[in-house]
Amino acid sequence: MGDAATGTVALFTDHYVNIRAPHASDVIAAQLRETGLVTVDGLQSRHDVLAFATQLMSIAPHPHGAPDGLTLIRDTGGHARRAGFAGLGSGELQAHTERSSTPEPPRLLLLVCQRPALSGGDVLLADGRDVHAQLTVDRQGAAAAFAQPRTAYFGAGAGHATQVITPHSDGRITIRLRQDGLARWSPVIKPHLSCLREAIAGSQRRISLQAGQGYLLDNHRWLHARTRFSGGRELLRALGEPRFCLPEGFAPLPSAAPPPRMARR
Repeated sequence: MGDAATGTVALFTDHYVNIRAPHASDVIAAQLRETGLVTVDGLQSRHDVLAFATQLMSIAPHPHGAPDGLTLIRDTGGHARRAGFAGLGSGELQAHTERSSTPEPPRLLLLVCQRPALSGGDVLLADGRDVHAQLTVDRQGAAAAFAQPRTAYFGAGAGHATQVITPHSDGRITIRLRQDGLARWSPVIKPHLSCLREAIAGSQRRISLQAGQGYLLDNHRWLHARTRFSGGRELLRALGEPRFCLPEGFAPLPSAAPPPRMARR
């Protein structure tokens, strides 16, 4: 996966919002609009996680989710060998966005630790804004290649033809990605995959979540991954659409801004 940057405490602290403070929801919404990432703590139970999630999003159902919309992320012992199910094992999980194989991936992802691993299981987060900026300096045109429509197919038979980078008419950008056995690439893209992996590795920062800690991120901007672990690691995940205004995509760094284009899905 490459060497993730150090600074576990700094990443969590830099994006931390006290969810018990007055007007916390407004602070969270503003921070998601600005940086796309919020870290939280104090969510010790399933009830806590569900209450927090429903306050901020309309929870979207997931094939592996419970009736309340939350999904328990743990090593089931039987899923990891199946393509697309690495998250339910204990091995390394490569950088990705959630539900990349659907036409409209959910905007928000909440992931909260209920029980940390005995060892490993660190979260690796990469800001798509930084990844995009690194791709634009590639002299072989990686950023332009990854923005070409329908150069990736994510999912099995009912998957979705798309692209990693989607520029929008207002200059903003969205990102979607998966790197497992359910990702297929156009020949146009394959020469640039190593550049993409290097850009992600260069942008990743690490968080070691403790019980009750978690993060809320813009799933159209941030990529998340996980290191291999041992022990009974358990997390709860919620996916959904924000209950507040959140402009589509993110503004690229000024030096990396592409010319305006019509959005393509």
